[in-house]
Amino acid sequence: MVLPSLPQNNTFAIGDIHGCLKTLKSLLMKLPLNQDSVLIFLGDYIDRGPDSKGVLDFLIDFSTRQKCYFLLGNHEVMMAEALKSGSTENWELNGARATLASYVTPGASTFDLPHSHALFLDRCDWFIDSPGFFFVHAGANPYRTLAESVRMEQWEEFVWERNHLKVENPVWEKPVVCGHTPHKTPLIREKLMVIDTGCVYTTSQKYSGYGTLTAIQLPSRKIYQAAYCE
Repeated sequence: MVLPSLPQNNTFAIGDIHGCLKTLKSLLMKLPLNQDSVLIFLGDYIDRGPDSKGVLDFLIDFSTRQKCYFLLGNHEVMMAEALKSGSTENWELNGARATLASYVTPGASTFDLPHSHALFLDRCDWFIDSPGFFFVHAGANPYRTLAESVRMEQWEEFVWERNHLKVENPVWEKPVVCGHTPHKTPLIREKLMVIDTGCVYTTSQKYSGYGTLTAIQLPSRKIYQAAYCE
């Protein structure tokens, strides 16, 4: 999706939520939102956290009251692939069991994605391009311009890429705002802003020191955060 403009210092990008509905609500309460605010959600709404279904229910409703744009994350892509193939094995290796549990009602034996959720996910974008920033879930190839990546339709890169983290000066035309790779604090560079701060990782020894959900205000790059509160 290409946006001709975004409101100055009234645009907020939000990192990986991963089923953490209470934490998402806590973060939104901290943002200085008004009727003209625009929110861009960077994907990974589901998996690992306790209420993936609740997160999608909330985002669908919230978007009727506030201008929102939604990107696909790799976890949404894995869920779509699982639904298409009928096999959840790969998805379950990446945190799907919590998602499945949030959808399966007592007495039911199968996972049934509501039509409203399927429609929501179908409408999510691979990228959002604006005059000042390029928004994507994971990142982009640092050795190609963003226009080249879009023209080549490198959608898988947009939800899985990590090579840009190793490159100080990617050839991109503008700063990229993304999530996907957890950091203890937001990674802010001239051409890169990574705002996945591992909201869902509160008990893992590997991710000790994580556990916040982050938003960034643009173009000021002011950071807002909420601690995990599920």
